[in-house]
Amino acid sequence: MSASQSSQPQVIVTAAILVIGDEILSGRTKDKNIGYIAEYLTNIGIELREVRVVPDVTDEIVAALNALRARYTYVFTTGGIGPTHDDITADAVAAAFGVSIDHDPRAVAMMRERFAAEELNEARMRMTRIPAGAELIANSVSKAPGFNIGNVYVMAGVPAIMQAMLDVVAPTLKTGTKILSDTVRAGLREGDIGGPLAEVAKAHPGVSIGSYPFWSETGPDTNIVVRSRDPRRLEAAMDAVRQMIEACRKAG
Repeated sequence: MSASQSSQPQVIVTAAILVIGDEILSGRTKDKNIGYIAEYLTNIGIELREVRVVPDVTDEIVAALNALRARYTYVFTTGGIGPTHDDITADAVAAAFGVSIDHDPRAVAMMRERFAAEELNEARMRMTRIPAGAELIANSVSKAPGFNIGNVYVMAGVPAIMQAMLDVVAPTLKTGTKILSDTVRAGLREGDIGGPLAEVAKAHPGVSIGSYPFWSETGPDTNIVVRSRDPRRLEAAMDAVRQMIEACRKAG
């Protein structure tokens, strides 16, 4: 790679996830969306910076949403757009943006693709209530749509539905310079390399270096992960990490 290629201006696009639901906080439901969204965004050049989990309380959702949407390029919410009384995400998003909410004819038409007129009861019709000015996010799994308003993307909590919605949303998003990463297995305990690794990190500003201990077939071990948007910096830091590991092994 030439110097001109590696010195191209880096574009940073950030995101947050707001997980909504009492069932997540109680432990009754185990979240399966955060890791999926994080990996998905990383792969397309969007950096996930924060995750919050809030209960089914309007004021809590509004406060968290307003804080996150002011801080990051995008906010993705999951949960709380179903047919039951405690599915209040759509109302809370409308409150956060200061807009009205009502049954959206486009959403009703989507639901009619799946349900007969007599099946569109009050509960199911709740899922057609969309904040004014929002764009719909198609749902190929169960038809009930998510929606996008401003920089906020409101998606279902059910993993299969959320994933289908994210596939719809992704092509419309602005993306940035992808973060590159590389990993080396140290063959040493984290405590054995903590000091030297800190010196390597200090010598390579602009590069993220993390150590992650695990238990291997031979006992305690450590993976060292190096991340950077600049391939040259990544390579230089990885070389330094490998040299540090070799030195620690010889010293041990």
